[in-house]
Formats: sequence, structure tokens, C-alpha cells
Amino acid sequence: MIVVAGEALIDLVPADPADPADPADGDELPALLPRRGGGPYNTAVTLGRLGSTTAFCSRLSTDRFGTALLRGLAADGVDTSLVQRGDEPTTLAVAHIGADGSASYGFHVEGTADRLFRLPDELPEPTRAVSFGSCSLVLEPGAGAYEQLMRRESGRGVFTALDPNIRADLITDPAAYRARFRSWLPHVRLLKLSEEDATWLAQSDDPVGSAREWLTAGPYAVVLTRGGAGLTVLTRDGLELSVPGERVDVVDTIGAGDTVNAALLHRLDSHGALTGAPELDEGQWADVLAFAARAAAITCGRPGAQPPYAWELADRVEGPGVPAARS
Repeated sequence: MIVVAGEALIDLVPADPADPADPADGDELPALLPRRGGGPYNTAVTLGRLGSTTAFCSRLSTDRFGTALLRGLAADGVDTSLVQRGDEPTTLAVAHIGADGSASYGFHVEGTADRLFRLPDELPEPTRAVSFGSCSLVLEPGAGAYEQLMRRESGRGVFTALDPNIRADLITDPAAYRARFRSWLPHVRLLKLSEEDATWLAQSDDPVGSAREWLTAGPYAVVLTRGGAGLTVLTRDGLELSVPGERVDVVDTIGAGDTVNAALLHRLDSHGALTGAPELDEGQWADVLAFAARAAAITCGRPGAQPPYAWELADRVEGPGVPAARS
């Protein structure tokens, strides 16, 4: 089982991202549609859709949004036995879609349910990996509980993955957060992050150099996402490998990074790499990265965080070490 720990929220997405409201027309309030979201939530849903045995570990509101989030997990086969409930409201994220399909967010997080997450006594016995990241590691008091969970499970030998998914507007003390990030690295086996996240965290314009430095602190592998340019992995063994992105008509990028995160874990698991350090050869890593690139392209090709199902990828998977077909 892969456990995904972190927040679930509601994205408020423009009803027509291709035709935003024009302030010159006096209409500055575009219609917004509620969509299930949150980095960890999207990761769990993607894993469920890909066929991985998955559980979600979080705290959800008992309000209508929270109930919809819970039902969404169950609909995609995600175990919800680790989900805590509370009467506090659901976190909201208001999305703005740029002309290139990129998404930025404004968050409403005060007093919301996912901030009050408590450390669970234990995870299910079959747990092989736990994935962490995003806002849940920023907003206290829940952030401290997630950090405790990371350290505890890493100490038990469980494979741990981290996707910081930086939301700078929520980080009130960047220096303190950067120090906390470095303190997590000895407890992380797989670090996945975007080049933008790497630049912000390291305060450097050399994400690959930063990745090499972070490898010395604990992770076995660092995967950098580079938007349409694809993905790059660096490992402690000295491997550095890149695969191109898949061509796609981008609707928006909401959930694309979360899809990559889940696809990496799913494909690593298919290679038996969640039982220790992911010691894969070059061909296996090429397969893992190409699979993640294909999955992300499907997500980018439709509005909101709508990751692919296994059947959507089945006819596009060409086997370990074989480059992805271009479309």
C-alpha cells in the first residue's frame, strides 16, 4: 500500500479559462467552478486510477465540500480509513489560469479542517511507501504532525517521498521553511520537485546543481520537472537522465505535478523499487520518467486536476527503456 499524507481542498477554477473576464467590460468576476484538489489529494486519486493500492491520510471537513472530497477518493478506490473528520470548513484555492495554461492560486486557509491533522497511532501494516508535500507541510499545527509522521515512518524503513510543491504566498518565514526542508532530506528517499521549486528553495538558478547537493543530504534520487521540456532524474549513484515531455494542447497545468508524483511512485512500485533504495538501471529510470511524462500530458490536456486512468496509458506504454511515442 502507498499512503499519501497531506491536504485536500477545493479548487475554484474559471469556468472558461480560455476566455477570462475582461475588466474593460466591467466584469471582473469570472464564473468559478468547484473542483476537488490539493496536491496530496490529487496524488492519491491518481494512484488509485493507475491501479495502486492507496490510502489517504488527512483531515477533511464534515461540510459539503469535505464530503465530496471523501466520495471522490472512494470512487477511485482510495482507502479512507486514515481520514480524520472535523466541523471546520474546507480549504479553498482560487485558481487563475495564464495564457499558457499555467495556474496560480490564492488560498483561503484560516481555521480550515486540514490544518488540524493529528499524528495517527500507526499506518496499515502493508504500507510500503508514504508520500508527503505541499501546503500540509507549511500550515501549523498540522505541519508538525505530518513532519512527525515522516520521521517516524522513515525510521521504520518505509520508503518516503517528498514533493514540496512550494506555495510561496503561504510561507511567512522563507528562511525557516528552507531550513526545515533541509532537515527533512535525511528522511526522504525520493525528492520530486519542479525547477521553479528548486530555484526558490536553493535561492539558486542552477536546479541541477542544487539537486546534486540535496542528494548528499539523504535522498537516493531527485526528479526535476521541467514543464514541457520533460523530466530529469539524478541519483546518488551518479546517474543523470532526462526524457522529453509529451506534446499536448495544454488546457491548463492544474494537477500536472501531482500526476507526475503519483506516476513516479506507481512505476517505481512496478519495478519493485519501493522496498528499499530505488536502485534502478538507466533503462528502468527511462521507463519511469517516460511513464510520468505521458501521464502528465493527459492531465494537461483537460481542465482541472483530472489525472488519467490506467487504461488511458496502457496502449501508450512501450515497455521499460523504450522512449515514449511522440504525438
